[in-house]
Amino acid sequence: MAATRRQHRGFTLVELVMVIVVTAALAVVALPRLMDLGAWRLQAWADELTTEMAAMQRLALQQRRPIVASLTSTGVSFAYASGGNLRSLPCPAATSPCLAESGPRSITFNSGNSGRAVSSTGAALSVTVAHGSSSRSFVIEHETGLFRPAS
Repeated sequence: MAATRRQHRGFTLVELVMVIVVTAALAVVALPRLMDLGAWRLQAWADELTTEMAAMQRLALQQRRPIVASLTSTGVSFAYASGGNLRSLPCPAATSPCLAESGPRSITFNSGNSGRAVSSTGAALSVTVAHGSSSRSFVIEHETGLFRPAS
């Protein structure tokens, strides 16, 4: 009689140990980064700020009315130059202050109905979105009002 061999299905001990080692390595390296929700919130806020700056610039040109963006360490507010608030974009609650600025600054989109942007400093404004170890730098161009990442 020929001995029949039974096939066993499953993982070997070596394979199981390797899965545990890889999982542990990911937990040590990736998990702390994923759990840092402050960095994620800050990234989302910086993206929202980029969108709002472009939207307010377009709105100023469409309505032919100057709009002032006021930047402080706790957020950004938008208002018509002649008065009347439009929108406020405060820092996320867990990451306030989120703008590393040396005091309040502003930029006026469509200044004097000329289509130009004029900053309170008379030059390009640097904007650093930062909290803890996370930071992103942007520049608001004088004359054009373009809000872009700093190079």
